[in-house]
Amino acid sequence: MSKGERTWVFWVGLILFGLASVALFGILWFLLVFPSPYWYEPMKVAVPVIVGSLVFLAIGLYMMKSSAK
Repeated sequence: MSKGERTWVFWVGLILFGLASVALFGILWFLLVFPSPYWYEPMKVAVPVIVGSLVFLAIGLYMMKSSAK
């Protein structure tokens, strides 16, 4: 990743990145393990969580890259 001292912003970004990864994996796992004959029904619930997780992944990565001294 980056060399140098890690600041508190780096650690907050790492926590955001980790939580977003877990949420994204959980939703994708749920969609794969419990398939529905009507594929669009679970997607009504899953799409906002997937998009939100992707946004928080990007925010976490940005915080981790920009905060190392």
